[in-house]
Amino acid sequence: MTNDLLVERVDVWAATIPDRPGGLAEVLETLRDAGADLQFAIARRTPEDPGKGVVFVTPLQNDREIRAAAQVGFNVTHSLHSVRIMGGDRPGIVAELTRKLAEGGINLRGFSASVIGIQFVAYVSVDSLDDANKAMAILGKG
Repeated sequence: MTNDLLVERVDVWAATIPDRPGGLAEVLETLRDAGADLQFAIARRTPEDPGKGVVFVTPLQNDREIRAAAQVGFNVTHSLHSVRIMGGDRPGIVAELTRKLAEGGINLRGFSASVIGIQFVAYVSVDSLDDANKAMAILGKG
């Protein structure tokens, strides 16, 4: 693995949304109207709570954005610790990243990745701040 990765901890914000057309759009529009420039958003239904879904976003960067987020039910997730990894894309990079984390004893709570052009971005979620710091150390070594 090369050491040209940008590896940093990120705060993830979560909100419950209604599972209906427009439920996600409404909360995202509130964030947009407050000036939020989201780099990541993921939403899903919550089968354990029919009629509802959950959305996760990052980042929220200032008081205006955070106030708007609170108005639509967002809270920073204290149980979800995330690390963003960005770098040049190449075949097998996410397999390599996840193997390095596994060899370092990191159990993943969640993982997502995508490629745009020649760059990839991945978000790794772990169970504790210690695990997030350890993941950053493992991946930041190169």
